[in-house]
Amino acid sequence: MAPRRSTGAGALPKSTVEPEASIPGPESSPLYAALDLGTNSCRMLIARPRGAQFHVIDSFSKTVQLGQGLEASGKLSRASMARTVQALQICRRKIEQNGVAHMRLVATEACRRAKNARDFLRYVRRETGLPLEIIEPEEEARLAVISCAPLVERKTEQLLIVDIGGGSTELVWIDLSAVPAPERARAIMRLSEGFRAAPVEGQVAAKVVDWISIPLGVATLKDQFEDVEDDAARFALMSWYFEENLADFSPYNAAQPREGFQIIGTSGTVTTVAASHLGLRRYDRAKVDGLTMTSDQIDRVIRDYLALGPEGRRADPRIGRDRHTLIMSGAAILQALMRIWPTERLSVADRGLREGLLYAQMSKDGVLEEALPL
Repeated sequence: MAPRRSTGAGALPKSTVEPEASIPGPESSPLYAALDLGTNSCRMLIARPRGAQFHVIDSFSKTVQLGQGLEASGKLSRASMARTVQALQICRRKIEQNGVAHMRLVATEACRRAKNARDFLRYVRRETGLPLEIIEPEEEARLAVISCAPLVERKTEQLLIVDIGGGSTELVWIDLSAVPAPERARAIMRLSEGFRAAPVEGQVAAKVVDWISIPLGVATLKDQFEDVEDDAARFALMSWYFEENLADFSPYNAAQPREGFQIIGTSGTVTTVAASHLGLRRYDRAKVDGLTMTSDQIDRVIRDYLALGPEGRRADPRIGRDRHTLIMSGAAILQALMRIWPTERLSVADRGLREGLLYAQMSKDGVLEEALPL
C-alpha cells in the first residue's frame, strides 16, 4: 500500500501537554474523554480542563492487537474484535463512573485498512454504546504535531516530527526558519487550523514542507518479515524496507544541515528506547517525556536489543511484556530515520493523539484559557 497524503485541512486544537496528574479541577468543570484505538493498543484518557492545560484524572491502556492477521486477510478477525470490545467495555464503565460530559473516540490505521471496518464500528456501538469513529491520516498527523509543540527548541529551524504507530508511521517536516525563535512553539500550535491553512494576519507561520503517512508501523512491519528466522537479518531487512517507503517524502533526498535541526519522536517505540537507555525497570513518564537522546545512545540501545535476542528481550523488564515482540520493528524504523537524517539528538515525546483529542474538544468548547505556557 502506498504512503498517503491528504490535501484537506480541518480544525484541530491548540495544545500543550501537561504531565499526568490526579488533581481534580473545580467541581463545575466538565470531564472529557479521549480514546485512541490503534492497530495494537486501546488507550484512553479522562481529563478536566485547568487553565490553559488539563489534568488527567483517569486513564486506561490495553494491548488488544486489533490488527492481528489484517496483513494477510484484509479484515479484522473475530478474535481481535472480541478482545477490543472487551477493552472498550472497560472504557465505557470508566466513562460512566466518572460522569464524562464530552468524548471523542477514534480509530486509526487498522480500521482505515480493514474491509470490515464499518461492521466493526456497528459491533462496537451495539455491544458498548460507544460512538467510535475512523479518522484520516492527516488529522492523526496534525494531532501528533500539535501535542509535541512544547518540546520545540527555540534554536530549531527545521523540525521533523515522527509518530510511529502500530499500523502506520506519520512524518511531518516543518520549516521554522522565518518564525522568530520565541514564537516557534506557538507557531506549531497554530497548525491546528490545517497544514495548508492561510496564515493569520500579523503572524509568521510555520511552513509544512511535506508530510506523509506510511502504512508501516510496529505491527504491520513485523508482519511483513515474520517469515525471516534470523533475528539480525530480519531487523536489517525491516529497516531498509521502511527507508524504501520514504522515497516520496520530499525531504528524503534533500541535504539538511545538522545545525538548527530537531527530530521529535512520539511513540511507544521511542519511549521504550528511552526507558531502556535510562535503565528504568518501571516506566516513569516524568523521566522520559522531554528527554533528549544522542544518536550514539540510541544505537547502543538497539545493539543491546539485538544482542539479547528474542528470549532476552522477552525477559527484559525495561521493554515490558506487551512490547517485546514489536520493539525490533519499531527500532528498525527509528534506525532508518537516524540513518537518513543523521542528527546528533532526538527529543522523546510521551504524548500524542489522546492529548490532541482532549485539546480539540476543550478548545472547541472554549473551556481553556487562551494563554499557552511554553
